[in-house]
Amino acid sequence: MNKDLNLLKPYPFEKLATLKQGIQTPAQLPHIALSIGEPKHQPPAFVLDTLQKSLAQISAYPSTKGLAELRQSISEWLIQRFKLKTINPETNILPVNGTREGLFSFTQATVDRSKSEPLVLMPNPFYQIYEGAAFLAGASPYYVPCREDTNFLPDFSKVSSETWKKCQLLFLCSPGNPTGSVYKTKQLLEIIELADKYDFVIVSDECYSEIYLNEDEAPPGLLQACAESGRDDFQNCIVFHSLSKRSNLPGLRSGFVAGDASLIQGFLKYRTYHGCAMSTPTQLASIAAWQDEQHVIENRSFYQKKFKLVHDILGEQLQLEYPEGGFYFWAKTPIDDITFTQQLYQQQNITVLPGQFLSRTVMGENPGENRIRMALVASVDDCLTAANRINSFISTL
Repeated sequence: MNKDLNLLKPYPFEKLATLKQGIQTPAQLPHIALSIGEPKHQPPAFVLDTLQKSLAQISAYPSTKGLAELRQSISEWLIQRFKLKTINPETNILPVNGTREGLFSFTQATVDRSKSEPLVLMPNPFYQIYEGAAFLAGASPYYVPCREDTNFLPDFSKVSSETWKKCQLLFLCSPGNPTGSVYKTKQLLEIIELADKYDFVIVSDECYSEIYLNEDEAPPGLLQACAESGRDDFQNCIVFHSLSKRSNLPGLRSGFVAGDASLIQGFLKYRTYHGCAMSTPTQLASIAAWQDEQHVIENRSFYQKKFKLVHDILGEQLQLEYPEGGFYFWAKTPIDDITFTQQLYQQQNITVLPGQFLSRTVMGENPGENRIRMALVASVDDCLTAANRINSFISTL
């Protein structure tokens, strides 16, 4: 077996299952899960109809590059959403089976093992796929802490020149998981300057980009920053998007990668061997989803309502700050996050995720300590019930 498999850490939900093991919960209280970022709103009926009507096409092998119609619909969505002048669906876009698969495989295709001590930089806390992808690509993860005093974004000014020289790939997540923080266009342009200076690839994970609280302030994206600076070739810049959160279709496993044509070309070559082509029915259903915005607006409204309800109840107790995007509260805990999670589950049958499980301890600091991630993915009623139960729990501490 590949010895690098031994470098992989237990996934946060494995740790959570171990943490909850043997705990008895109140039988009269139904379980409410605020731990996993799996959307629970209804998927769009018209997407499911398209999927069902196209099932007969499952009899043919799909192409790795995907249908031209799918890439065209993605191109049109990107231009409209991120104010691009143009993006070529033939050379700048590839479908992927959800961002998780794409992020992992893109890292394998991008990292050059022949160079000395390759690094993959990532925020801390982070989506664990970034770390695992780095290890199995033969690189070392380098964790940049996201602290409250920098609005939970990495302070790249503290990264040394020697580190940047070894960096081959930088992961961004905007809106952030779990923090909800968003990079402004000016910050993205500064990061692009770093990539030009030190010759590394920027990978921006933007799978939460369509969930935000202010309808007048959609989070900007990396390609948008490129367009505003006249960087129409998107050099060194790659973005990932998904229908999982945007359209409540996590089981469809549909997303895309877009950006620098030379990187897309190399990734396509990798994928022809990787055997990960998206099924034709999935592609046709995806076209329908990318072409409609009304269901996305309606989806956002549910999250906006839930954030306000939960904040009204728990805002002071957990020092809640509204996120700029995404569907998580990155909440402070009055006791340590692991004990808080265990006792909340034991007393109120509610599951949250300890912040420590989403972070790594570097030089004695774990940015996730004394925080929990609460995913407001359940129904409005369940989120309201959960907030009241958490409030009752806190009052006993």
